[in-house]
Amino acid sequence: MKKPELLAPAGTMEKLQMALAYGADAAYLGGTQFGLRAFGGNFTNDEIRAAVQLAHGMGRKVYVTVNVFPHNDDLVALPDYLRFLAEAEVDAVLVADLGVFMCAREVAPTLPVHISTQANNVNWRTVRAWQELGAERVVLARELSREEIREIRRQTDVELELFVHGAMCISYSGRCLLSSYFTGRDANRGGCAQSCRWQYALVEASRPGEYYPIAEDERGTYIMNSKDLCLLPYLDEVVASGIDSLKIEGRMKSVHYVASVVKAYRMALDAACAGTPYEVREEWIEELGKVSHRAYTTGFFFGKTTEVDQIYGSSSYEQTTDFVGLVRAYDAESGLATVEQRNNMKLGQEIEIFQPHGASFRQELAEMWGADGQSITAAPHPQQIVRIRMMQAVEGNSILRRDVPKKEEVR
Repeated sequence: MKKPELLAPAGTMEKLQMALAYGADAAYLGGTQFGLRAFGGNFTNDEIRAAVQLAHGMGRKVYVTVNVFPHNDDLVALPDYLRFLAEAEVDAVLVADLGVFMCAREVAPTLPVHISTQANNVNWRTVRAWQELGAERVVLARELSREEIREIRRQTDVELELFVHGAMCISYSGRCLLSSYFTGRDANRGGCAQSCRWQYALVEASRPGEYYPIAEDERGTYIMNSKDLCLLPYLDEVVASGIDSLKIEGRMKSVHYVASVVKAYRMALDAACAGTPYEVREEWIEELGKVSHRAYTTGFFFGKTTEVDQIYGSSSYEQTTDFVGLVRAYDAESGLATVEQRNNMKLGQEIEIFQPHGASFRQELAEMWGADGQSITAAPHPQQIVRIRMMQAVEGNSILRRDVPKKEEVR
């Protein structure tokens, strides 16, 4: 059985570095134009070149999103951008629009093209059509069940990519008009305002200002607020369906999110392809709970969604740990780690050290020094550089985090 690729999001260069360090086979990112994450950090042309160089140096791949639905004025700069991506040797571009696809084939014929989930690829004839046009990969829509995925696999030879983890748009394959109507920000051109996460009430046209809750309690309702997708417990079935690439959503998520989710799926995918019965380890599930997320759902994988796949009382996230520091270097002789602060740290706190390859461990934050070498009791300044004594050797890019107090523990 062929082991699928593990594909991670990379909203910034740092997130790309962490995705690769924690086990991703490839990463997808957006440039400063033509992508659907206008507020996701994104990469300049020079940064795209650097990203490709970094990934290729590690034997990994980089895909660039060009998945807007362009209007006429968007087409002016498109050919030169596609030529640049081909010259930069990106491993593929992701497109959703047929016109963009044809432009890519015309001006950069050697550039591999993947078809985005935005193209609403829900049946084998559509997938086969893209294959016959020359696409190397098709990203399947989120609305598909495992039976439908298997049928698409039987009917086509093109590579198939599937979202296995992350946020679910109310327009599951992503072509939403709410943001444009409500705010003037076009979700299909990169400006989504996440209107589906807002709280709504009912108003009758002749009674302006009179709002009627669409709910059975006093909190109102978030009627379009989907739970997050998580297929980690069922990766053996995903692999058996013939998927070539497992995609994690989240270019706008944090470094902590990227590292934690990628490592959990790396371990789970390796286990699912090991040739032995797939057993889900509790530590993988716990890891996915440590990062910011909504409650999890299996989406459409086992059939159509129901009311239990939505969250009605809140649009807030949950997590069990806070990201407080990132290990930039470790000196084995002194036992000191150079750490970049990401949240207020102070002596006496218990921290967990989460490593790219090694096992996690816990210790008390007992000794800490500032950049000037003076002993300090706290690190309150954003991205403050400190040195911390470690109980054992730590890897570069290790994450320091502490438990979030449970609600009953907060005073």
